Parts: sequence; C-alpha cells; structure tokens
Amino acid sequence: MSGPRRDSKWWGWGDPAVVPELDEAALATLRERVGELRPSPRAAGLDGFELPAPEPLPRSLVDAVGEESVFSGTEDRVRHASGCGYADLARLRRGRLDNAPDAVLLPDSAAAVQRVLDACATEGVAVVPFGGGTSVVGGVEPLRGTHERLVSLDLCRLRGVEVDERALTACLGAGLRGPEAEAALARQGLVLGHYPQSFEYATIGGFAATRSAGQASSGYGRFDALVSSIRLIAPAGDLRTLETPHTAAGPSLRELVVGSEGIFGVIPDVTVRVRPAPGQRRYEAWIAESFEAGSEIVRALAQGPGLPDVIRVSDEEETEVSLALSGPRGIAGSLFGGYLGLRRRRGGCLVVVGVEGDEESVARRRALCVRELHRGGAVYLGRAAGRSWEHGRFQGPYLRDTLMDMGAMVETLETSHTWSRLGELHAGLSAAIRDSLSAQGTPGLVFCHLSHAYADGASLYFTLISRARQGEEVEQWRQVKRAASEAIVAAGGTITHHHAVGRDHAPYMEAEVGELGLDVLRAVKDQLDPSGIMNPEKLIR
Repeated sequence: MSGPRRDSKWWGWGDPAVVPELDEAALATLRERVGELRPSPRAAGLDGFELPAPEPLPRSLVDAVGEESVFSGTEDRVRHASGCGYADLARLRRGRLDNAPDAVLLPDSAAAVQRVLDACATEGVAVVPFGGGTSVVGGVEPLRGTHERLVSLDLCRLRGVEVDERALTACLGAGLRGPEAEAALARQGLVLGHYPQSFEYATIGGFAATRSAGQASSGYGRFDALVSSIRLIAPAGDLRTLETPHTAAGPSLRELVVGSEGIFGVIPDVTVRVRPAPGQRRYEAWIAESFEAGSEIVRALAQGPGLPDVIRVSDEEETEVSLALSGPRGIAGSLFGGYLGLRRRRGGCLVVVGVEGDEESVARRRALCVRELHRGGAVYLGRAAGRSWEHGRFQGPYLRDTLMDMGAMVETLETSHTWSRLGELHAGLSAAIRDSLSAQGTPGLVFCHLSHAYADGASLYFTLISRARQGEEVEQWRQVKRAASEAIVAAGGTITHHHAVGRDHAPYMEAEVGELGLDVLRAVKDQLDPSGIMNPEKLIR
C-alpha cells in the first residue's frame, strides 16, 4: 500500500456509491415523529476546506519513517482529523476543522514504529495511532495537549497474517480491516468471528485498542476474549505478552494493553484465537410480547445452555420504527400483520437470533433457543426476516448519512448493567435523552435494543433521531450526550460497553474506576510514555 486509504467518504461513512433512500411510507413516519426536516448543506469538496496550517516536522522524524511515507496534503490531513461520530461528521460537513494532524506517517514495520516514537519523544511531537478511523467517541481526534506538533500514525501497512493451525491462533497485523482479516483466514478454512457494525472499515489494531465487542460476541466472544497475546511498542520500549492460553503470573499485562486506546503506545499486531469456519449460519426473527418479556427470554438463555451466537431484542419503539423505515410493504406487509393477528399479537418487540457452526451443532443449539423463546411467549417470524437483518447488519451508518443530508441529527450510544437493574437503566436513559431533546425544541425518536448478553447482565444500545439545530449541531449533541452520560452514571451503568472512552467519555472515567484507579492508569502512562506524547487527552485526563 503506497499511501493512506482514500476509498471511503471523507465527509461520511463508507463506500460513496452506497446511498440508501427512504420510501414515502418511511418519510411519512419520520415527519410524524420528528417533524419537518430542512435539508442540510455540506461542503462540496476538499478544495476550499479550512484547516490550520501544518507545523513543519523535525528532520529526525522524517528520516525515521522515510520521506516517501510522510503525507501532508489536505485530503490525508482531513481524513485523519476525526472519527465517525455524529459530531465528527457535522464538523466535516461544514468544511472547516479546528484541529488536524500536521502530517500522516505510514510506517511499514514494527521497527519503523519504534523509530517514529523515539523521534517524537525526543522532539516533543504528539502521536495519534490511527487504524480505520471509525471511533465515535473522539478516540482519534488530533488533540495536542501541551505539544505544538502532532502526527497521525496510520498503521495500514502493518498487514501480516501468520496462522498456527495446530494451536488455532493467528498473528494479525494491526492495519488489517475486518473483511481483510476474515478473507485471509477463510483461505485456510478459519474464522475470527468479530463483527462490530464498523466491521467493514475498522481494523484489528482498533478492535484491540478499544476492547471491541461484535454482533456475534455472545458466541465467539468479545475481542478481549479472543486475544491470546499482544504487543505494545511504547516510547519507553517494546512490551510483549507470552503466547499461552493462561497464566497466573501476576496481574494481566495483556489486559492492560487491550483497551488502552493508544495512550500507552502502538499495537503493531495481535495474536488471536480463531476457529474453523462455520458450515452453516441460521438467522431468524421472532416477536416477543414486550421488551421486558424479550429481555427475560435472553436472561434465561444466558444463564442456561442455549445462548446463541447472535441475540438482539429491540424495544417497542425500535421495533415500530424499524418496521416503518424498512419493514414489509404492500401484500407482504398485510401477510405479516395477518400472521401476527392469527396469533393474537399486535406490536411487540423484534428478536433476532443467529446460530453458527456445523449442522449438528446448529440444530442442537437452535432447539435449546427455540424452547426458551416458546416458553417466553415469542412468536416465530421466519428465516427471511433474520436473513434481512444479517444482510443489512452494517448498513446503519450509511442510513445516518442519508438522514443527515435531510437535516436530522442521528447518533448512537451504549451501556450495560446487571439483569437486576437493566430495566431501570433502560427507562432512565430513555427519559434523559427524550427530555434533553425536548428541552432544545427538537423532540425526536429514541429507541434501544439489547445487543450483548451475559449470565449476569446485558448491554443496551440506543439510537436517537431528531431535527438538527443547523449551525449548532455539535452543541446540540453535547447537551444530549451530557444528559445521557449523567443518567448512566446515576443508574450505576458503565459509561461504555464497547464504544471505548476516547475524549467523550473521559470525564466519566472517575465514576467508572475511581480516583485511585485513574492514578494507577496515570502511573502506567508515566512509565510507558514519560514525555506524554501518546494520544493526548484520551481515556484519562
């Protein structure tokens, strides 16, 4: 790869050729629930984009990576100046950014990464490690802290794949995107099975740095559970953990590196546990009587033997909106309604179930799952609805671009709690978001689904859609985000289940880990990054 990736929208998400459209029924539902939207203009191109002038790089830093691996053009600086959160995209669309890296560096090896960090530490240049740029919490925002100069360290050239077929592990380069890693493993009949919504553009290094969770994590495990060993190149040196299934040798340094979000150093590669590719994938949909009833079904599955690879329960609002925006139309819609009517069910909550593996395993695990669904009163909708979700599982961010063009604010946030307090968190957080939107004169849609299940609790993933306050989009979102975060903390939930901390959640880390916990993280950073050059103002303040 000669230069940084430029194959996605610079102002939005993903492939520029993918442009979802809403039909008249969907638009009518949107107008009814959100009000009339006024199309929001966006910058026509990069020619007139306003960026701060770049600071010149020290010669020693250029020599460390090579002149041919330094990129300082407008497009590359813009593409490395933000992630993909709503606030990021709102700033990009106006054609002006207050922060941008002075240059983008592309090291081609772990040795080059170490040379870059050595030069940056000596010269006092801040470094932001960059993978897919898909952070929605300000994780790759080029904040300089006390440093005058900053570079984005793009890891896209670190793309090695080494498979140990006997141990069923694979050492994967940090710069591999999700599909690239899966394609390389598939050639050997293997699968990693990590599918977050950002899968198409997020990278292996990003999965590790943010402690990512995928849509099939109930079966395959969150990314931290998949990590066998990991390497960290820090300004202070090279830290490696032993490749072993388990060790009792003190606190886990592997766990310290996973989720470190680039504040300690750079993750050049990760050794992960893989498994044989599934011979069968069965996705189907059900309707539960209520969100509470659906959650109880999932709790029974998580605390018993039948938890599937994918299990999602949409609340009433999300189910209604999902069917309105993309559900069955015409004759199919009448049949769908009639089907539920015959079973004396109106409304309810959508449940998506996915099981993967060999034919015998899928049949056995599905039978356990179906037993609990029937016990909980759920109604079977069929495989077509499940396949529809599976095929569209990565389309949400594309639809956000369409809605933003129409003048809507669209964003997501997530948390988790124990089963004992999940209902309280769901109700309190929903109310906090609605109240914040209404107080700003932009009432909207607020909906949620249960997305990851454990024996002791589950995660909640919220989406909001409202009319954007044009010209004040970022402040509007900040008010909503603040209200939501305070509601999460008040309910005792986690500030993030899988989106990581970045800049946005850093103010709430003390509530998460306590002041002593923050002091411990600061002490580790001081040891690994004595000059404080690594990803300033993220994770811990």
